[in-house]
Amino acid sequence: MFQRNAVVALITLPVLLAGQPSFIHAGNADLAAGKRIYVELCKTCHGLDGKGPGVMKFNPPAADLTSQQVQGKLDSGLYKSIHEGRANTAMGAWTYALSDQEIRDVVAYVRTFGQSLSTP
Repeated sequence: MFQRNAVVALITLPVLLAGQPSFIHAGNADLAAGKRIYVELCKTCHGLDGKGPGVMKFNPPAADLTSQQVQGKLDSGLYKSIHEGRANTAMGAWTYALSDQEIRDVVAYVRTFGQSLSTP
């Protein structure tokens, strides 16, 4: 019985994880490219400093990317928010406009907004 469960787990786990960004880590990202994309596409809503709101005003307001709530998310959570958008907000899915690598680059740049949170 144990062997059968182990075999089933070994077969189904990769299938369940396929296509899921749960293990995304921004470490293999291009920070300069992320900044360029952010300035071009994201600052209008989130502001140049990431504190939101930018030029565009929404209800609910655009997320403050410097906040502990946002910075406390795993890279995969930030990736998913950009890739799939956020329900009941103005944050649309960027899956068709940005490649997976470009989204990882943006996540890496968004992480720079939290660096002041970790310094005393």
